[in-house]
Amino acid sequence: MGVTGPPGPVMDRDEVDRALARLGAEHKAVEDSLLALQDHAGRRLLEGAGLTGTTKERWAETERTITLLWTYFDAYSAALREAREVRARRRWPGREELAELTERLRGESVTVSGTSAKLAERFTLERLVDRMNELYARSLDVVVTADAVWSALPARIDLLAAELHRTRSLAHSVGVRPGEHPAGDDLESITHELASLRAQVVTDPLAFWRPAAGSSAPGGGRPDTDRYDRAARALEDVRREIEAVLQVRQDSEARLLRLRDVLSRADRTLAEARAARGEVLAKIAASEVPVVSGPPTALQERLATAAEYRRHAQWHRLSPLLEALEREAEDELLRAREQLTAVTAPLAVRAELRGRLDAYKAKVARHGMAEDPLLVERYDVARRMLWSAPCDLRVAEQAVLRYQRLAAEVLSGAGPVDRRGSQ
Repeated sequence: MGVTGPPGPVMDRDEVDRALARLGAEHKAVEDSLLALQDHAGRRLLEGAGLTGTTKERWAETERTITLLWTYFDAYSAALREAREVRARRRWPGREELAELTERLRGESVTVSGTSAKLAERFTLERLVDRMNELYARSLDVVVTADAVWSALPARIDLLAAELHRTRSLAHSVGVRPGEHPAGDDLESITHELASLRAQVVTDPLAFWRPAAGSSAPGGGRPDTDRYDRAARALEDVRREIEAVLQVRQDSEARLLRLRDVLSRADRTLAEARAARGEVLAKIAASEVPVVSGPPTALQERLATAAEYRRHAQWHRLSPLLEALEREAEDELLRAREQLTAVTAPLAVRAELRGRLDAYKAKVARHGMAEDPLLVERYDVARRMLWSAPCDLRVAEQAVLRYQRLAAEVLSGAGPVDRRGSQ
C-alpha cells in the first residue's frame, strides 16, 4: 500500500491529472493487498480452526478489522470514481471544477458511516490510505504470524513424535517401561508434553510467537520453540540411555567375564597379601604389619545378581548395576594391591638393605680392601642381622650404616687409628 501526495492550494489541470493517476495506482495497490490477504493460506486456516486463548481474541478483532478495511476501500473507490467523473466532464476544467476536484482530492471529502461508536468518520483520501495501511499491517501481522507458527512447529512436533514412537518401541524391547525405569517415566512425560504442545499450537498459535525487538513489520519475529526444544533434549537424553541399555545387551557377557576376572585378581592379590603377612611376621621383628581384609564377598553377591538379570533379559536393571560393579571392582583390585604393598614393605626394606650392603662390599673389593679385618667384621655383623629370622630392621639398618661409613673412610685413605676410632 502507498501514500497519496501532499495537500495544497487549488490544483491546476496537470496537478489534478497527476493526483488522479497516483490515486489510481494507490487504488490498485490497496485492492491487490486486500485480495492477497483474502487468499492468504494463514487467513483460511484461521477461519477454519477451532481457536482458543490469545489467537481466538486477536482473530475475532482481526476479522472485524478486515471487514472495516473493505468498507474503507469501498468508500475510497467511490470517492475516486466520483473525482474521475468530475474530471471527465470537460477536457479543460474551469475554476469551479478545479476547486471541486481539489476539495475531493485533498479535502475531507470521504465519509464512512457506521464504522465505530461514531455515526460517521470523515477522511481525506491521504488520511484514508494511511488508515487502511495501518489496519492492513495489523491484520497481516496476525495472519502471517499464525501461519509462520503453523508452518514451523506442528511439522517439527510430528517428526519428534515419530522419533518418540521409535524410541518407545526400542525401550519396550529392552524392558524400559513406565513405573519400572526412570527412562520409561521420562518417555511417558515427553509423550504427554508433545500431545499437549501440539494441541495448543494448533488452537493458539499466537501464544507461541516471539516478536523481534524493535521490529514493526508484519510477522517480525520467530516462533517460540522453547517447549519443543526442551522436549527434544529430554528425548535425546532418554535415547542415549536406551542405547546404553542396548549396548549392555550386546556386550554384557564380555563385561561380566571381565568383572569376574578383576574380582578374581583382587581375591588372589589379597591371598598373596595374607601369605606375605605371615612371612613378614615370621621374618621381621619389631615391625607394624597391617591386617589384610577378607575377599570381596559383597561384590561377588552383586555379580551373581547381575548374572541373574542377564539370564532373565532385565537389561534396564543390568545396565546401572554393571556400571557400578565395574567401578567398584577396579577400586577393590587397587585396594588389594595397596594392601599387598603395605604388607610387604618390611621385606622390601630388608631387600634394599641387603642390596646396599653387598654393593658396598663389591665396591671395597674392587679397590683391594676386601680383607680389611674391621670391614670384614662389620660386614659379618650386618649380614647376620639381615639374614637372620626374625630380623630387627632398625638394628640391621644401623649395622649397614656403620659398614657404609667405615667403607667410605677406607676408600678415602683414612689411617688405622681413624678406622679404630670409628668403631
